[in-house]
Amino acid sequence: MPPSKLQSLWNHPAGPKTIHFWAPTFKWGITVANVADFSKPPDTLSYPQQLAAVGLSGLIWSRYSTIVTPKNWNLFSVSLGMSATGIYQLARKARHDYYNPKENVAQGEEIMPTNVPKVRS
Repeated sequence: MPPSKLQSLWNHPAGPKTIHFWAPTFKWGITVANVADFSKPPDTLSYPQQLAAVGLSGLIWSRYSTIVTPKNWNLFSVSLGMSATGIYQLARKARHDYYNPKENVAQGEEIMPTNVPKVRS
């Protein structure tokens, strides 16, 4: 990158001399932590944390970052990453809780609905 590009980045209204650069940069830590949680068992995940704190806040802040002046593309990218990882974690949790009949059978739970009579042999 030529020095003029570095100089324009340095002097940008959302550049490294402002909080508008550093807050989203450190916010990447939340996204990285959520990616690290991909290896956790889904039953340890929290619906409120993944939905409200990570998923929805990521979507809200990604929209906000495009309407403020100056446009903050660093905030946009980290917020999009947060919402993507939050939605993925929610999908893992929902799949584990609602669409995993093999594990439920292994735990001794029945798959049949309660309103269907059992046939005795």
